[in-house]
Amino acid sequence: MLFAILCKDKPGHLQLRLDTRPAHVDFLNALNAQKKLAFAGPFLGSDGKPDGSMVVIDAADLGEAEQIAASDPYDGAGLFESVQIKPWNWVFNNPANP
Repeated sequence: MLFAILCKDKPGHLQLRLDTRPAHVDFLNALNAQKKLAFAGPFLGSDGKPDGSMVVIDAADLGEAEQIAASDPYDGAGLFESVQIKPWNWVFNNPANP
């Protein structure tokens, strides 16, 4: 089942995001190698700079999705003001269902 992990950065924490990005990218690459990552990318503020993240993962259940989200180095660094995890149904343009 797919889960969307929706994260909002704490205001004024862009440098923390930039400093932690290499570990975050390694984390996403590992998820991708495990075939757990559907897609991911940052939300952008009005200034065009990242201010949050959306990561869509394939997990067995909400518990596994929560564990994956908590393992993100961004979360461990204290970057996020909030994190929501929601089951998600990829209907349009899903490459698994052409």
